[in-house]
Amino acid sequence: MAKRIQFSANGGPEVLQYVDFTPEDPAVDQVQVANKAIGINYIDTYVRSGLYPTPAKPSGLGTEAAGVIVKLGSGVTDLKVGDRVVYAQSALGAYSDIHNVPAKNIALLPNAISFELAAASFLKGLTVYYLLRQTYEIKPNEIFLFHAAAGGVGLIACQWAKALGAKMIGTVGSAEKAALAKNAGAWEIINYQEENVPERVAALTGGKKVSVVYDSVGKDTWEASLDCLHRRGLMVSFGNSSGPVSGVNLAILNQKGSLYVTRPSLNGYVTNREELTLASNELFSMIASGAIKIKVAEKQTFPLAEARRAHQALESRATNGSSLLIP
Repeated sequence: MAKRIQFSANGGPEVLQYVDFTPEDPAVDQVQVANKAIGINYIDTYVRSGLYPTPAKPSGLGTEAAGVIVKLGSGVTDLKVGDRVVYAQSALGAYSDIHNVPAKNIALLPNAISFELAAASFLKGLTVYYLLRQTYEIKPNEIFLFHAAAGGVGLIACQWAKALGAKMIGTVGSAEKAALAKNAGAWEIINYQEENVPERVAALTGGKKVSVVYDSVGKDTWEASLDCLHRRGLMVSFGNSSGPVSGVNLAILNQKGSLYVTRPSLNGYVTNREELTLASNELFSMIASGAIKIKVAEKQTFPLAEARRAHQALESRATNGSSLLIP
């Protein structure tokens, strides 16, 4: 008998239940992983609340963890029992002791990287990889805007941008978060509680504005983000922490300078083992070189049984960087 987090109805953190379950054997082309550390991501709150629908309830939660392979399904030939691995694109259910994952979504974990470090960085790091390297390829000395710069994804983006020699303007909501993002490598910081974001971006760029804005906040920042872009700039909307962007009049893109908008996700960029290997190798090399450092505060590491408390902390905006669940 193993333990997992599940929910039978959508709602706040209180709907999460810590229950016994009997893991099924891995299916064809799957492996069974004994999780050692589980990544908590903001998207998990969208699934729990119902913003992102689940196929059936009761449902598991979470898609990211690091651990050890304990069983192989038929058809798996390039992985073995005992391999240290990490994954970020599983079916829901990573908030558990044991989870079955498609082999194509498994990356081998170098010995130099701990389970905790891997689970804290994999989904967020792969997200930064596709955003800065593929959705729009950030060039050296390029100035761009990235919202929520002190979040889990944002702090990795600060470091990756610095490694690329680019100039990232990060938005934050407090002086404490401003210091975190600046120390991580952001070129400039805008505290949106105290400053007008488009005006500050215009000032920092000599009135030129930026080519690309990365926005995981959604509803609250949509209009301001468009106002930070120069003619034919690209708006990358990749999250909804303040609520989804809806009711958009496409004519506004014309009015603000023939702008482009994309709504990407990792699943649109990493679709097979080859793409996963390419992305994870670049991420792991950045971590191994020290260009990207991942810190998980002790107060942001929770026992699996306390997933409710972890979600409360995440949604209160009290967290910085990455948070973990430990089975």
